[in-house]
Amino acid sequence: MYTIGKKIKYLRFQRGWSQEDVAKRADISILALSKIETGLTDINLSKLERLAALFEISVIQLITLEEGKSDSKHMDELEMANRRLMDQEAEIIDLQKKIIELFEELRRSKATA
Repeated sequence: MYTIGKKIKYLRFQRGWSQEDVAKRADISILALSKIETGLTDINLSKLERLAALFEISVIQLITLEEGKSDSKHMDELEMANRRLMDQEAEIIDLQKKIIELFEELRRSKATA
């Protein structure tokens, strides 16, 4: 079952969807999707059919989907890019906080002058 979960994760990454996106579209819980992707639980046929339909492939195509080494490398690159993006977003938030603090400090100093 781990290989099917890995394939679902691969297809999700290909489309740039989050687990929440897929879970909502396939009408399953995020926790269930996470467990499927990580191989912690078996996937039942109805969920398999919903996920295959979501990715616009047949159940057979989903089961037999083969990931080449380049696909695996591509997925790793996407994960790294996503991590870098999240780090940059955190930096932007920190900078925004500093700008607000500086603006408030400037406003206070003008009020006392």
